[in-house]
Amino acid sequence: MGNVGLLYVGAVLFVNGIMLLGWAEAKSVAPMNILVGALQVITPTYLIFTANGNQNKILGASGLYLFGFTYLYVAITLLANLDSTGGGWFYGFVAVCAVVFSGLNFWRKGFGDSGFGVIWLSWAFLWALFFVLLALKKDSIGRYTGAVAATEGILTGLVPAFLLLTGNWSQHAKWYGTALAIFFVVVFVVLFPVLRGGSQAPSEDSAPGGVQVDTSLG
Repeated sequence: MGNVGLLYVGAVLFVNGIMLLGWAEAKSVAPMNILVGALQVITPTYLIFTANGNQNKILGASGLYLFGFTYLYVAITLLANLDSTGGGWFYGFVAVCAVVFSGLNFWRKGFGDSGFGVIWLSWAFLWALFFVLLALKKDSIGRYTGAVAATEGILTGLVPAFLLLTGNWSQHAKWYGTALAIFFVVVFVVLFPVLRGGSQAPSEDSAPGGVQVDTSLG
């Protein structure tokens, strides 16, 4: 179930990123955030109830709530025209959690893998950008944040989701994680001076997201 959710996490990241780049009207992305947010709340609830006390499964499911609440928070903010500051501080909290999940994927026995260690670290970077953009009101990084979100939607959501769903992730995880780390460092450093200079959409209209995927969850 977590693998299916990852595919739609990619969709939300891509759509929210496109919106921040100014290519989609802000409120038009709210329905996708509601749908995926609901999925990311229902899924971990089911996984926890069926975990039979398996600590790794419960730990993996706990990450989904962070992101499910993120998407729902985004949708409510959009539809109710709320100030983005509260959401921004929440995304900062999630960024810290994402760093912890990255470490767990690298070092906790029987939990995740190094490929998702890199993916979680990239999500932490994205959530940190949203913290700076929304909580600290640094609008100059709006377009850059949108480009990062859209790119991560494809490379940390769509691609690994299909590899997982087709049973091909395990043999590609290490090289994909390595390639992803190199790509992100090079491309995101190059993009920053190019895209820095403001958002084409209100900063409160987007948010990062991710989902913990533990292949043992089925």
